[in-house]
Parts: sequence; structure tokens; C-alpha cells
Amino acid sequence: MPPKAKFTKTEIIEAALNIVRTDGYEALTSRALGIYLGSSARPIFTVFKNMEEVQQAMIEAARALYKEYVHKGLTAAHPFKGVGTQYILFSVNESKLFQLLFMTEQKQIPDLSGVLPLIDESYEQILLSIQDDYKICMSSAKKLYHHLWIYTHGIASLCATKMCRFTDEEISTMITEVCLSILKKVKEEENHD
Repeated sequence: MPPKAKFTKTEIIEAALNIVRTDGYEALTSRALGIYLGSSARPIFTVFKNMEEVQQAMIEAARALYKEYVHKGLTAAHPFKGVGTQYILFSVNESKLFQLLFMTEQKQIPDLSGVLPLIDESYEQILLSIQDDYKICMSSAKKLYHHLWIYTHGIASLCATKMCRFTDEEISTMITEVCLSILKKVKEEENHD
């Protein structure tokens, strides 16, 4: 009969998440996890096969937390702006998790059209919100999304690495100004087609 687990899967994942939140992904080791839980590393492996499995579960938990931010953004008066604002807020509130999810070198480099669906499982939902809110076609929505993601990712990266701080009002103004200028351009292009 296998030994009884001292910690639940949820407790171990939460501990792993907290270690990464505080000290970064590199700090997540079996020893650090054991210390955080007030134990040796051994009880962790009655629940998980290895550290790779723990790391994957922690990354999924970080993605789930990010998805909560996206869903909050999608309920804003202007969902696309809400998502951009929440993306930046996630980088401020969860800087180490943001760095892990959105600033980690990729094994294969996707092109711009492939990166957003790869990093954000809410991609299709966000695209639809752009089409609905701004009354533009799918290709224009994609163009707007790509431009604004690059811009908000820049702001979020500055925040996550503590290179720069912005007020909520500054973030709102910057996103609005860039969005409106690109929106004007894509609408002009639609009218010429």
C-alpha cells in the first residue's frame, strides 16, 4: 500500500506558486518546496512523480490565475481595453508569474500571428470582443489586437521588471490613444477595400 500523502496536491501547487511569486521560477526546487512546507522533499513525491510534474502543475495554476484577470477584463465596458489593462495589472501584481508566462524564451520562435493563440487561450474570445465592440472585420480585429498586444506587452514588461511605474490613469490614456489611432487606420483600410 502506498504511503499516505502528508500534503494535498493543491497545497503543494500553492506552495510552488508562492515560491515562484517571491523568488522566481529558478528558485522552485524540491528542497525549497520542502522547506516552504516545513518538511523534507520526500512527501512531495508521494503526490507527484518528479519536480517536472510539480513545475507543470504550478505553471497551469499560474495560467489559471492569469485567465481570471482576462475574464475580469472581458467584463469591462470596452472588453479589449479591459483585457489590456488586466494584462498590465497582472504584470504589476504577479511580476514573477508574468515573467514566467510571458517573458520566457521559447524553444521555437512563433511569428506574430502564432504567438497570441499560443500564449493566451482566450485569444478567440478577445478577438470576438474586438469585432463586436468596434464593428470591424476579423482581419482588422487581428491587426488591432496584434498592435495593441505589442504595445501593452511593452508596458507590462516595464512594470514586471520594475523598470518603470505608471499610474492607472496613465495606462488608460496610453492604451486609449494607441487603440484609437490604430482603429482609425484599420477602419480607413476597410473602407478602401
